[in-house]
Amino acid sequence: MEHDKQETRLYPANRLREVAAAAGAAGLDALLLTPGPDLRYVTGYEAPALERLTCLVVPADGAPFLVVPRLEVPAALASPAGALDLEIVGWDETDDPYALVARRLGGVGAVGLADRMWALMVLRLRAALPAARQELASVVLRDMRARKSPAEIAALQAAADAIDRVHAQVPGWLRPGRTEREVAADISEAILAAGHATADFAIVASGPNGASPHHTASDRVLQPGDAVVVDIGGTMPSGYCSDCTRTYAIGSPPAAFAEYYQVLKDAQDAARRAVRPGVSAEAVDAAAREPITAAGYGEFFVHRTGHGIGLETHEDPYIVSGNTEPLQPGHAFSIEPGIYPGPHGARIEDIVVCTADGCQELNKVSRELIVAGG
Repeated sequence: MEHDKQETRLYPANRLREVAAAAGAAGLDALLLTPGPDLRYVTGYEAPALERLTCLVVPADGAPFLVVPRLEVPAALASPAGALDLEIVGWDETDDPYALVARRLGGVGAVGLADRMWALMVLRLRAALPAARQELASVVLRDMRARKSPAEIAALQAAADAIDRVHAQVPGWLRPGRTEREVAADISEAILAAGHATADFAIVASGPNGASPHHTASDRVLQPGDAVVVDIGGTMPSGYCSDCTRTYAIGSPPAAFAEYYQVLKDAQDAARRAVRPGVSAEAVDAAAREPITAAGYGEFFVHRTGHGIGLETHEDPYIVSGNTEPLQPGHAFSIEPGIYPGPHGARIEDIVVCTADGCQELNKVSRELIVAGG
């Protein structure tokens, strides 16, 4: 029962009407949303990505409908979409679902397509609606998805709490003689045990591998003195994601590492303190970058400071130089500066939410350098 209430709060019935109105205001006649985060955001339906067309059609003026393969109708009805004022239209194996969409939609001048729509479907819809200009649905959905509701923030907090519980166990798995891959397997199991529906990634980057921000896990054997970057995350049953990075040491780390880890910690603190409404995304990036550059490590901070998070691990807003967008209450994103000199590397990442008067920190696990058994 509580799960049903959560789904209702996360995927409210009035969202379809809000999306339709926003599509019209953006000059689009309809949105066409295939399986992915856009479809789930609007209806709560986590539709499987298949070669068979599933497509939510949201006209700016008219009743929305969901086109699904006949064999997927029961699943669609059982999802939150089944409780909405939404016609579900099943199509049979010998039907042309693209022609069905075009026929029911009628003559339109412009449509917004889900940003994650397969090229196969983009081109088939273009052929079925040759007079319609194709735009990205994010023209309509970007700002709506970026500003999280209280229910979404609660879902992100639950995800952060779950991944914090996993990080609390990590030091026990970091022992000399074990491989990165073995540790990553332990972490992946723990992500599921902590309540996630899926374990999406488990980066375990030890020693020189820590200087590669997107290293995953290899057969490298952990050694005394290693610094280990552990970046982990998953997706909760709600659909909302976790993402948190901590850097650990196995025994006493090199002196040079301890020096720049403190610089990194200060930079991450500065970026979190910079978060408040009206501050630009790039100003938060600058707040993280300035102390790292001042300490002489600027060339080793090679990525943006953060990314939005919600139904996707990476979504708007992006915390990067050149993004002058002002932060707004409800914006949820990571703050994850890193320093990667070569023999080792370090990153600290937390998910935060811009509030009416500052910054809400979702991850609570310690940011201090944790020394595991060496």
